Amino acid sequence: MPSAAMPRRADILRTRFSIVLPLVFLAIAGAALAQTPTAVPKVRTVTAFIQLDRTRYQEQIAERLVKLRQAKAAFEQAGYDVQTIRITTQPFPEYVRGLSKEQALAFFRDYDALARKKNFAASIGPAMQAAGVDSASSELLGEILSTTTALNGSIIVAGEDGIRWEAVRAAARVMKYLEEQPEHSRGNFNFAATAMLPAHAPFFPGSYHNDGGGEFAVGLQSTNVVAAAFAGASDPAAAGKALESALGVHARRVEEIARQIASKTGWKYMGLDLSPAPMKDVSIGAAIENLTHAQFGSSGTMNAVATITGVLRGLPVQHAGYSGVMLPILEDSVLAQRWSEGRLNVDDMLAYSAICGTGLDTIPLPGDVSQEQLEKIIGDMATLAVRLHKPLSARLLPVSGKKTGERTEFDNPFLGNAVLQPLP
Repeated sequence: MPSAAMPRRADILRTRFSIVLPLVFLAIAGAALAQTPTAVPKVRTVTAFIQLDRTRYQEQIAERLVKLRQAKAAFEQAGYDVQTIRITTQPFPEYVRGLSKEQALAFFRDYDALARKKNFAASIGPAMQAAGVDSASSELLGEILSTTTALNGSIIVAGEDGIRWEAVRAAARVMKYLEEQPEHSRGNFNFAATAMLPAHAPFFPGSYHNDGGGEFAVGLQSTNVVAAAFAGASDPAAAGKALESALGVHARRVEEIARQIASKTGWKYMGLDLSPAPMKDVSIGAAIENLTHAQFGSSGTMNAVATITGVLRGLPVQHAGYSGVMLPILEDSVLAQRWSEGRLNVDDMLAYSAICGTGLDTIPLPGDVSQEQLEKIIGDMATLAVRLHKPLSARLLPVSGKKTGERTEFDNPFLGNAVLQPLP
């Protein structure tokens, strides 16, 4: 028998494994990290959906903010910077019913002050969801957005029932009204006409819900991932594979975290909007130009948009909102420059939307654009959305007092400026 003082063979083996196994796991983890793409997307928004009760809305908002901040912390602990937290309500006419216009405006001024104080963005939902709705709600929306800064709203101009022309006209009226109100016509930044956009989209201004609330959705800011994938690609096929590999890792991880958040908060997870939102110099236009080796709008641009779209649609996550290519002219420095050079116009942007862009976004227009012209632009967007059965929106920015050939003067951290071009 071996001496009790001598270590047994089993003890020796356990000791060796206790040293070797952690080293093995560290090696595996290091290899995995080496294979992880260096470009990490940001989370543009975590958006909660709430059934607002104006008699106790401050309590409701406080409860939602606790969970939203827990969600923000969960993403940040996993290495994802969260840009904003947002709260979307049911259509606002439902919770100001019975108030006079003055009382409703006072309520929204208070809500706006709360949003600014607590540092969240707020969507008050659409003024009109279906044809035949009293247009007074759209007029009220214009006044709300002209006197607040943190609130966003929309009008739904097309759905499964087709184009709602009364809503198209109402949206154009709101745009013209907002053009004349705040300084430099900034109010239209927080307004959109939407078509075929489903409920529970995380991105503003078109976000809304039509049920009891208690859900959340996530939107990514992943243009940097697109840029990194396209930078070393030899052709669109290689670019698509690189993007699928890079973005897929993060999409699956973000969704995993979102489902953990759902489990802890009791909220229902409604999905991930993969639209690669740009942020000025983090430019989707530049990423596409790196692939095509030509200026955005040249031949090859459509193929690049289709390449991104194909990857977004194919990723195995629960999709929400648009999940298309975001091409916001004034939120992207390269697109703003190409617009100023006259290389892009409204019809060009609609054409890219047909290949699964997200619509006409932050399009600068001369102040003398007529309401009728706006109706035609919105109507074209709605027609395309209905014909292709895909979500699109129009966020048009006519600038009071500015004419074709002049430069916009937006004083907004999210917006650049561009030279105004004639309508096609």
